[in-house]
This record gives sequence, structure tokens and C-alpha cells, in this order.
Amino acid sequence: MHGTIPAKPRRQPGSGSRLPLVLRLALRELRGGLKGFGIFLACIALGVAAIAGVSSLSRSLTDGIGREGRRILGGDMAFSLLQREANAQEKAFLASKGQVNTIASMRAMVLAGDKGSALVELKAVDANYPTVGALETDPPMTPADLLAQRDGAFGAAADPALLARLDLKVGERVKVGDATVELRASLVSEPDKIASGIGFGPRLLVSEDAVRATGLIQPGSLVRWTYRVILPPNLSTEEGLSQVEAEAGRVLPEAGWNVRTRLNADPRFARNIERFTQFLTLVGLTALLVGGVGVANAVRGFVDRKRASIATLKSLGAPGGQVVLLYLTQVMIIAGIGIAIGLLVGAALPFIVTGLFGHLLPIPIQPTIAVAELGVALLYGVLTALVFALAPLGRAHDIQVSGLFRDQIDPERRWPRKRYLAALALSVAALVGLAVLTAYDRRIALMFVAAAACSFVLLRLVATGIMAVAKRLPRPRRTAPRLALSNIHRPGALTPSLVLSLGLGITLLVTLSVIDTNLRQQLQQTLPERAPSFFFLDIPNAQADAFEDFLKGQKAEAKIERVPMMRGRLVSLRGVPASQIKAEEDISWVLEGDRGITYAKAAPEGSKVVAGEWWPEDYRGKPLVSFDQRIAEGLGLKIGDEIVVNVLGRNITATIANLRHVEWRSMGINFVMVFSPNTFAGAPHTHLATVTYPNGSDAASDARILRSAAQAYPMVTSVRVKDALDAVNDVVSQLVMAIRGASSIALIASLLVLAGALAAGHRARLYDAVVLKTLGATRARLLSAYALEYGLLGLATALFGLLAGTFAAYFIITRVMNLSFSLDLSGALLASGLSVLVAVGLGLVGTWRILSQKPAQYLRNL
Repeated sequence: MHGTIPAKPRRQPGSGSRLPLVLRLALRELRGGLKGFGIFLACIALGVAAIAGVSSLSRSLTDGIGREGRRILGGDMAFSLLQREANAQEKAFLASKGQVNTIASMRAMVLAGDKGSALVELKAVDANYPTVGALETDPPMTPADLLAQRDGAFGAAADPALLARLDLKVGERVKVGDATVELRASLVSEPDKIASGIGFGPRLLVSEDAVRATGLIQPGSLVRWTYRVILPPNLSTEEGLSQVEAEAGRVLPEAGWNVRTRLNADPRFARNIERFTQFLTLVGLTALLVGGVGVANAVRGFVDRKRASIATLKSLGAPGGQVVLLYLTQVMIIAGIGIAIGLLVGAALPFIVTGLFGHLLPIPIQPTIAVAELGVALLYGVLTALVFALAPLGRAHDIQVSGLFRDQIDPERRWPRKRYLAALALSVAALVGLAVLTAYDRRIALMFVAAAACSFVLLRLVATGIMAVAKRLPRPRRTAPRLALSNIHRPGALTPSLVLSLGLGITLLVTLSVIDTNLRQQLQQTLPERAPSFFFLDIPNAQADAFEDFLKGQKAEAKIERVPMMRGRLVSLRGVPASQIKAEEDISWVLEGDRGITYAKAAPEGSKVVAGEWWPEDYRGKPLVSFDQRIAEGLGLKIGDEIVVNVLGRNITATIANLRHVEWRSMGINFVMVFSPNTFAGAPHTHLATVTYPNGSDAASDARILRSAAQAYPMVTSVRVKDALDAVNDVVSQLVMAIRGASSIALIASLLVLAGALAAGHRARLYDAVVLKTLGATRARLLSAYALEYGLLGLATALFGLLAGTFAAYFIITRVMNLSFSLDLSGALLASGLSVLVAVGLGLVGTWRILSQKPAQYLRNL
């Protein structure tokens, strides 16, 4: 067969590339570098790094707790009882399940002779302690040698804080109740420190024999007995743990113990990690959203720089959609670089923290690459970049080629096409959905989303209002004010972007400042003026009257308040088990563990009956209870409902007779639940007393009273309220510092965004300056005009920031923290004033650079 071979088609340049045309063009344009996108990259990287780092660190902590649950708990399961030891039947049940070791913990007073006395958290252990992990002391000692009784004294390990507080040294002896205790070592580390909890005083570790010898264990004493069980392999599985827990509830339904397993060794601590993680994630999201404004400014400046390229592409026949897609691709590639940087920093954070501070942390941390959390941070970054880039890019679709050149001085007001608005709406919905679905508390997340949306809308309205007012004001005669006023409202003005950028930063600063001021006033000013001087706990019932006489003898003018006190655990509400009730976060603590309860003939001082009637003084009917109004409403309780509370291993059913409004901040004696006196007739209990001095007291007299009380009544625990408040203030100060540190990320983002907003207007200001300088304007006159413009915008925006930030702080203080609000704007005014100065300063620095340009090269292109 004969034939011709068709000629091989000629290869077109670039046809060998399999990349789509838009992507090839985008990559080709990016060869010129990322000029103008430095702030864009910083904003995206900062926000993504914050979210990724916080989430990764949280996962590392929770993984560490999960893997080390057995060591943290001290066994596979822990059964806790308050105010009583387990009875023979309960001990037999636990022993039938595995190896049992016993821990007793309580507050006690240490008396060190002339050196004074101190409150300690006494922890008594049996001979098998620790069954899991290792006890570390200085000098190193085995638990047997450390705690043994020798030469008439029981051994102990003391927290270094106790040694420092009383100026004690290892080897010295102290008194705890009736027992003599020798401090043989300093306590370095306990394997079960988290599970043991954190108390008001330093830890003192002794043997079980020692705590019994103190004489402090009396009927009704607030001693927590914890029985830790090491299960055999066939029961230590997840199913086995659930089986044992269910069997304990079925066989011993009225034991009233709190059961924990190694799978939830410290649920409250885990929840606190989740709550703090959500807070920090919201801070990171705030930084990302604030940075989103920087993204929008950068994209707007990018489009402005690309006018010639866009005009050329459209002149050559490129459809508007292809042009938008081309530059959206470039923007998302650059965003991808920022996201990658943020993910790398966030993923490395757990390893950095472990390497630098792992040996200092009291909690186990298992650094890991948290893929799911990093994926969420990736989505946040992509969606934020998309949301803030679509609007400025979409406008370029329908503008004519001539309009692209004219747009600088006559910007069109049209909205982007529906397809871009639909894409924007979907991106916003996805971002909101991600924030809500991944939140620990979705209510808080929804509030955050609503606040963010309101902030953006209001700031846009503020900008529009400022421009409208500036346009209608009479024109000043002087050149600088007239130029400043014109710059505020003219086409293409920086007003919208500057107001949005600066307004977000000032609002955030004012919110943090007002919250900080309120917290400090609540804890440092209001409370001490009304608080008692002392709390005295664990007063034996038989000695309550004698102890009150003793207190009166110390200072006759003292006001003494004394009430009986027990501990009880809610079992059910209206027939529904407490474990099945889903309450709000600020209410659920009432259902967790044991609560202080009391009985009274009359309504306690500091509370007011707001619904129902108080029972008669000689009431003898079935048990009644008075409930805190806010807690009752949060749990869905009303007058006439029945609750069951377990006290001393016995379930008691009581009917809600009335609701009270309680003034908790007075720090007087008050309880969520107050029962009718006949409810606990004959039950062993102790008393709680407060002492308030009308004219206050000094440290020397306080120390004398504490020493006298410890000597005369060694079983009574004394708490100096000022010391407790100082401890609380220390914790709050640390939290405030943590909040400030975390929030600084968002503030840095605000500063970057402000700089970006000013940089975005660089091109317009450059040509302004060139023309004005050509017409004879001096540098000083132009600087004064720009300073006046930035100052007026800053002051107007600061006013909005003050109002919005104060309202946000009010909402958080009153609705989230449930505290009273005090209006003190001193810190807020300082913060907003500094913000205005920063804005003016940044604006003038940029303007100075512009004014230093030579006019000739720019005049050729006009």
C-alpha cells in the first residue's frame, strides 16, 4: 500500500505544559516577587499560626492527659467520699475488683512554735503510695523512710512554699493537731498532683497513721477519702471500666461517691483546657479577621497596581471572569504561602513549649502533629483570604478598559456581579459555620460572629457618615484644613479603609482595657472593703459555742457569724439523674462533685427571698430547701420541685420552698442550698464562722489571732481572707497577663492592617503630592494637611471605638462573667489616644516618604 504520512503538527510554544492557562499566567506574573504583599502575608500567617498553635498545643495537652491518665489518677479508677470513710461493705466491694490504696486529704493548720502558723493542704497516704509513678523529694527518700514514725514524730514532705513561709528547714519539727511531724524532705513532684487538686495552702504529705494521730478526723470533718483501684487486665479496658462503674452504682446506690477513671482522670482540668483553647482560638480568629481587612487592603492595592495589566488583557479580548480568576489565583497562591508559614509555626509550637518548659509544667504534654487541628487552621486561612479578596477583585469584571484608567479619580460604585456576591456569601457562611461547629461553646462562638459582623457593618456606616459630614461642612479658608477636609470625602478617599482598620484596633484595645480595669476593681477594691477578716472552718459541733466565745475574747468589737456546714452531692432533680442534666457552663459546676450546704431557721444574711415563703422557725414537716434563684433558673427548677442530695452516704429528698437572690460578692457566709433545720437532725457536722473587724486589722494582730486559734483549737482551720484574696489576685493577674499576651496577636494584626491601609493609598497620595508640589505646595503645608486629615479620622474613629469597646466589655462582664460593671475609662482613653497618635504617626511617615519623591518621573506618566 502506498500513502502519504501526515506531517507532524508543529508544537506551539508552551503547549507542552499541562498547567491551565490561568495558572501559568498567574505563576509567570508572580516571578516579579511579592512586592506589596508583605502585610498580606504577615496578617494571614499571624492568624493561622495563632489558631494552629493553640489547637496543636491543646491537643498535645489532652493527649498527654489521656495517655498518662493512670499515673495522674494514681490507678485505673478512683472512688471519692467526703466527710466519711468507706464502710466495710464498700471496702469489700472495692477490694474484690483489684488492688486498693487510700488517700485522705483535708485542710489543716501547721504550728511552728514562735515562727507562727500556716494553712496547709494535708495529704495522707497509705503504705502502698504511690502505686503508679514516682514520688520525688529533696533529698531523695523512699516513701517508707520518708513517712515512717521515728523518735516520737511522724515523717513528712513539705512544699517548698511552706518552708519559705514559716522560715523552716528540712529536719525541723512542727505540730499538726495533736501530732508531732518532722519535715524530712522538700516535696519536688507528686505523680498524682493534678488529681489531688489545688488548694489554698501548700502541700504537706504525711502517712495515714499520722493524720489519724492528729485528732483532726472528727464526725463531720471535711476530709475527702479517695480509694484508688488498680484493676486486673480483664477489667482495665474501656468496657471494663464502664462495667465496674455501673456495678458500683447498682450494688451501692447510696454510697454517694464520685467516680473517676483513667479515661477522664481530671475532667474539670480537661474542660478548662478546652475553654481556654476556645478563648485563644477566638483571639486567633479575631487576629485573622482583623488581618482580613489587611488582605482586602492589599488586594485593593494590588488591583490598583495592575490597572495597566488588566486594561491590556481586556483590550486583547480576555473575558472579565478570566481576568478576575487570574488575579484571584495569584492572591490565593500568596495566601497559601502565608498559610503554610502559619501552619509550620503552629505545628512547631507544642515541640517548642515541651523543649523549653516541659520540665516546669505540672501536667504531662505529648507533643504531636495534630493533623485535624492544622486542617481546621488551614480552612480558616483559606476562607478568610477568599472572603476578603472576592469583593475588591470582583469589581474589576465589568469596568470598561477606559474605566480602569479613569477609576482612580472617578471610582464606580457598582456592586460586583451576582456570581461574585454568591461566592462571597458562600465563603462567609462557610467561615461562620467553621467557627461555630469547631467551638467548645457554640453560644460564645455565635456571639463572637454576631459581634464581628456588627463591628464591620457599624464601622462602614461610621466611615460613610464621616464622609457625608465632611462633604456638607463649609469649606475652610486656610489651605491645609480645606485640603484635609477634601481628602476625607473625595472619590477614592482612604476614609473607609482607615476607619475600618483603626476602628477594629481601638475597639479591641478599649474592650480589653475596660475588662482589665473591672476585674482589678472587683478583686482589689470592692471585695476587701466588705469582706470578713477571717474564715474558720471545721469547727466541731460540740465546741462551736466555746470557739465563738474564744473569738469574742480576742477582739470584743468583732462581728462573728457562724453557721452549721456539711457537704452534699446532688443526685437528681425532679427525678432526673444529675449526670443526665445538660446545664449551661456557668451553672453546671453545681452538679459536679460535692457542694457546701447548711440548714437555717431564717434566711441567711446577704440573701433575699424573691419567690416563695421561708419556713417557720419551729418547722417539723418533710425536708424543705431554699435555692439560689439564678442557679435554680439555670437548672429549670421552680418552687415545689423535688431534689435528692446525698449527705454522708444517705440520699435525702427535699422540696424547693423558696428562691433567694444571693449577694456572693460580699464574701459573707452563703450557700446555693439552705435546708430546713429538721432535715439533718442528729447528723454529725461542723461549723463555719467568719470574723469581721469594723475598723480592719493589721498583720501583727492577725498573726497573733491565728497562732492563738491554732494552739487552743488545733482541729479548726483558719483562713486569713487577705491571704486568700492575694492568692486569687495572683491567679487573676496571671490570667490577665495571659489574656494580654494572647490578645497582643490581634493588636499586632491591627497595627499591620493600619499600615496596610495607609500603604494601599500610596499610589493616589503619590500623584496628589506630585501635582500639589508642582503647583507650589510646600512640604510643611502638605504634612500639616495630612496630619489634620489623619487626626480628624482618628478622633472620630476613637469615639466609635470607645463606645463599641465599652459596650462589648459591659456585655462580657455582666453576661459572660456575671459581675457588676464599673465604668472607668481612664485606661481606655489612654489606649485610644495612643492608637490615634500611632495612626497619625504611621500616616505621616508614609507621607514623608511620598513627599521626598522627585515629581519629574511621575509627571511624564500623567
